[in-house]
Amino acid sequence: MKRAVFPGSFDPLTLGHCEIIEKAAQVFDQLIVSVGYNSEKKYRFSIDQRLSFISTEFKNNSKILVEEYDGLTADFCKNKNIKHIVRGLRNPADFEFEKQIALFNKSLENLETIFFLTSADNAFISSSIVREIIENGGNYKKFVPKSVKF
Repeated sequence: MKRAVFPGSFDPLTLGHCEIIEKAAQVFDQLIVSVGYNSEKKYRFSIDQRLSFISTEFKNNSKILVEEYDGLTADFCKNKNIKHIVRGLRNPADFEFEKQIALFNKSLENLETIFFLTSADNAFISSSIVREIIENGGNYKKFVPKSVKF
């Protein structure tokens, strides 16, 4: 069985995330969307809300599991006996950032990172911009799936 982990904070889940999840689910037999903690981020949504957004959105796809984790992604993968990490790329800057992390994960636990490109329709969407729109009372709904309700 080919399994992979798609780690992130998903604060909130966006249409770009959904696109990457759907693409990865076509390639892997099982995809664990792992909602983690990043000490550098200030979260808008609780871990339970973020888990719920993803679980609700993909409730009809048995290939997709949703779990929370704390610590290094490499350790999470090791504990789950998974050798592939999924990451999404919107632009060249994302690639440069993600490449460095991929090389560390390869060095730590011999993990392969598989990159998926977002479509042009979703390439400009980021969780941080969506949070900014929400904080300022803007219309965020066209950037997130219907499961993102609060």
